[in-house]
Amino acid sequence: MVKRNFTLSAEALAFLGETRRKRKLGSDSEALDLLLREAMLEAKRREIDAAYKEYYDTASDEELAEQREWAEMTGPNIFAGVPE
Repeated sequence: MVKRNFTLSAEALAFLGETRRKRKLGSDSEALDLLLREAMLEAKRREIDAAYKEYYDTASDEELAEQREWAEMTGPNIFAGVPE
């Protein structure tokens, strides 16, 4: 961990305290770290979603047909035998 100092608005500080209490975290720093990690994961998810959209928006009919073929071959049993 790296110690840093930040200036926050009263609203942000109140939200941080509320998050700490609701999630039963040990400190505001822990709450801020958790909120930042969640924001980073959400940003990464949006990037991945955008990449998928870009692929399917620009894929040729041939590529999409191949994707459908693979999906039909694997079918609903793609995860058969994989422990949960």
